[in-house]
Amino acid sequence: MSSMSSSRRAAFWRRCVPYLFVSPFFILFALFGLFPLLFSIVLSLHSWDPAAGLGAMQWVGLDNYAYALFQDDWFRRSLYNTVWIALVAGVPQHVVALPLAYFLHIAFRRWRNLVLGMYFLPFITSSVAISLVFTALFSRDFGVVNAALNSMAGLPLVGALFASTPIDWTQPEYTKWMISFVVFWRYVGWNTVLYLSAMQTIPKDLFEAAEMDGASRFKVFFYIVVPMLKPMAFLAVTLSLIGNLQLFEEPFILTGGTGGIDQGGRTAAMHMYRMAFTEGDFGTASAIAWILFVLIAGASWANNRLLGQKPVKGRT
Repeated sequence: MSSMSSSRRAAFWRRCVPYLFVSPFFILFALFGLFPLLFSIVLSLHSWDPAAGLGAMQWVGLDNYAYALFQDDWFRRSLYNTVWIALVAGVPQHVVALPLAYFLHIAFRRWRNLVLGMYFLPFITSSVAISLVFTALFSRDFGVVNAALNSMAGLPLVGALFASTPIDWTQPEYTKWMISFVVFWRYVGWNTVLYLSAMQTIPKDLFEAAEMDGASRFKVFFYIVVPMLKPMAFLAVTLSLIGNLQLFEEPFILTGGTGGIDQGGRTAAMHMYRMAFTEGDFGTASAIAWILFVLIAGASWANNRLLGQKPVKGRT
């Protein structure tokens, strides 16, 4: 009997040991991932003063959502700014990154990794450092950007396209352009890396066959490379949508945390932060977070319909 009980205990521990090894992950995920997620749902349905403790939570239902969507003018303004920056900064990222990756693929054989690392460097650089540098570059009186634009204003024919006087980039009509340029500059290298890595998986036989048939590099790019990169384009665009719709660091630092004049640079994430930690309205801030989630989920669904893999008829 003792040998049977000991063997059962040994079998029991053999079954339990793997779960003990993976349990730290599930415990940490439950504490710092799942609990905040569920608590934010509960919080979005309540009005709560954190200083008064959990007992001060009052049920308000969907009032926080209704207030954010229909009564909070600043939230609607920040949501417009977010979508505007997401499109103006996001679309050029892929329009530039895809042909740039193709150029690096065919032009730089030996030095490809070095050149690619230079393009990737902005992505791994601190957002705070990048924003502070660009704050100086976009300075009205001493910025390099204004100096370059003013010098190009004296060029023949195209000079009329550039400003002859310094631009105040803190004005509402220019703030979103400044933020969009910084976001574009930082993430175009990341998308280039994604497209180039996918491009290197395309069978070389396709390029060789196209070359033997006399296809130009232009036709190879549009008829071979672009269709083959559709799955990677889906991933890259999805990541851009998620990142741009949650944009916080760059506009926060470039506008000094205020959103700029007339809130021209305030994003939805900045507004959510302000509602929670400046105004102390954690219920509305949680509701805004879930509204952003629904917006991101909808944009990702639309992207999946556009670029996602279509099931082949006749296959299960």
